[in-house]
Formats: sequence, structure tokens, C-alpha cells
Amino acid sequence: MLIRWGTAPLLPRSGDEPPVTIPRAPAREAAERELSRPAYHENDPSLLQRALNRFWEWIDDLFSAAAGATPGGGIGLLVIVLAVALLAAALWWRLGTPRRVPSSAPALFDDRPRSAAEHRTAAEAHAAAAHWDQAVQERMRALVRALEERALLDPRPGRTADEAAAEAGRTLPAHAVRLREAAREFDDVTYGGRTTDEPAYRRLTGLDDDLERTRPTLTSTARTTSSSSSQGAAE
Repeated sequence: MLIRWGTAPLLPRSGDEPPVTIPRAPAREAAERELSRPAYHENDPSLLQRALNRFWEWIDDLFSAAAGATPGGGIGLLVIVLAVALLAAALWWRLGTPRRVPSSAPALFDDRPRSAAEHRTAAEAHAAAAHWDQAVQERMRALVRALEERALLDPRPGRTADEAAAEAGRTLPAHAVRLREAAREFDDVTYGGRTTDEPAYRRLTGLDDDLERTRPTLTSTARTTSSSSSQGAAE
């Protein structure tokens, strides 16, 4: 016997029996039912594997297109990728971890009031232990507290390092740039998640020492503050 799908022979029949034909639509449905059985799909790739295969095909097509548009083909593309990677590594090494800038800088002093001498003592203790982050923080606090003690800054709770540097820079303009750099170093260490080192601490120590020896340039605000402080002391 010969079975036909539409007009195509499928199975032979013995003897002189006429061939059996099956209409095309039922034959297709029967084939689909047969092929949908789990036994035919035991070795099919998983959904994740198919997704990965699609992804890698897309990557391959992307690189093939890029290689075709790049002078030198695949080798030229490889050279460009390596150059970009080396540039990124050089920038990372030079600039360090990107700083995280806080939306609002917290206050410079966060504990009980201490004198400039006490902050300097704490800074030197941290420096002796090579704890440079804490040493920089305490030295910056000592610097600002010393300016308050000299009546060059009015003691104000909640003042940030940036605010202190800006106010002190108006009274001590020759050191305005260094004061801003010191405040930035303090913010990077305290709130930006970065680490510092001994040279940064030595620069801040030098600034603190220089400010102690510098005579202020009295602006109208500084004169008012100084006069108020003098009157308060006289009373």
C-alpha cells in the first residue's frame, strides 16, 4: 500500500492495492501534532540559552558591521577598542574614583566645641598613626576654629567647610585659593568617599601655619565683627 500526502507517496503498500491519499490540510495538522510531542524536544535549548544565542548573534553582527566600517577591518577595530580601554584606565588612575558630591554639605563641626589647639593635637595624633583622612579632617577644623578664635570668622553653628573657606578668603585674600582647596579636600574625604594622603595633610598644615602668621585684610564685615568682638571683651 502506498499512502500519499496530497499527491506525494508516503508509505508503500503490498500487492496491487491502490495508493491511499490524505488531503493536504489534515496531513499538515497530523504532522504538527506528531512533531509537538515532548520526545521531539528533549534536546532543544532552554529559553535562557536561546536568549543568549540571540544576544551573541547580535554582538557578532554589531562587531561585523563595525569592523566593516573601520579602516583595517577587524584589526583596526581591535586597535581602537584597546586605545579606548587604555585611555579609560589612564583617566581612572589619574583622577581616581569619581567623587560623590553630597546634595547639601553637612556642618564642619559635628561634636562638642573644641579649641584649635585640641583639634591640632588630635590631627597630629592621627598623622602619627598614618590615619590621613582623620588627620586632614581635624586639621581643617583646627584651621577654622583658629580663625574664629582670632575673630576673623564669627562662631556660627552649622557652617560648612566651603562657607568657612569663602568667608575667610575675603578677609585673607592672599590665601583664598588655598582655603578653597583645603575645603574641597575636607569635603572629598568626609562626604565624597575618597581617601587622602600625607602630602595633602602637610599642605593643610602649612596653610594653617601660614594663616597664623598672616595679618588680615579687614573688610567692612570683618571690621564690624572685630569691633563687636572687642566691645564684647571690654564689657
